[in-house]
Amino acid sequence: MTSSPLTLLALDSATTGCSVTVWRDGEILAHEARDMTRGQAEVLVPMAVDALKTAGLIPGNLSAVAVTRGPGAFTGMRIGLAAARGLALSLNVACIGVTTLEAVAHGVGMHERRAYQAVLAAVDSKRDDIYVQLFDRGLKPLCEPMAADGPAIAALLDGLGAVLAVGDAAARAQDMLRGEGIEVRLSTAAHVPDTRIVAEIAAGRSEMGMNTPPPEPLYLRPPDAKLPKNAGRARP
Repeated sequence: MTSSPLTLLALDSATTGCSVTVWRDGEILAHEARDMTRGQAEVLVPMAVDALKTAGLIPGNLSAVAVTRGPGAFTGMRIGLAAARGLALSLNVACIGVTTLEAVAHGVGMHERRAYQAVLAAVDSKRDDIYVQLFDRGLKPLCEPMAADGPAIAALLDGLGAVLAVGDAAARAQDMLRGEGIEVRLSTAAHVPDTRIVAEIAAGRSEMGMNTPPPEPLYLRPPDAKLPKNAGRARP
């Protein structure tokens, strides 16, 4: 008796792109990606529908749904998570979260990584600091995801040799570190999450997916919006 193939739909709208992939047992059946900083709410689900049609599948064929969960843009992150969690719930399949930082780090090929001691994944925060996570050349995390400025990133790299930076804030990280007297090189890999990579990472977690809670957004700082002093209640 043969087991059913693992079929994943991977979604990303957490940073400056919008991407969907239909993946089955290591084969990419459909993939589409667009560069966009806003408007993902209007295009993400239609892109997913079109990808399933291209793959010759229906939602009921899916074994799991994968999604990036941040860090990244607040609205885009919530759009992707809501779509993925809603679809997974309706199909009674696993919803598997992948961080944007691990997705961009895993997009760097081994041929490029082998010349470096570590990979610095950097995602834009729209603030003075950036979101970062450091990985060794085998892509094992060396720290937790964090929001960091130049001195904090420099401290993270202290004692390391050659470091490769990747992500949509990689150039900013390079400038920050240059100000700290540290040089890093920029990767030639994609600087936004690639849902083909997200699907591969999620596939490795699929067996535990149904036994874990649905993914939550990864926030590395409190939201900018705050309740007024009277907690939004009308004044007497």
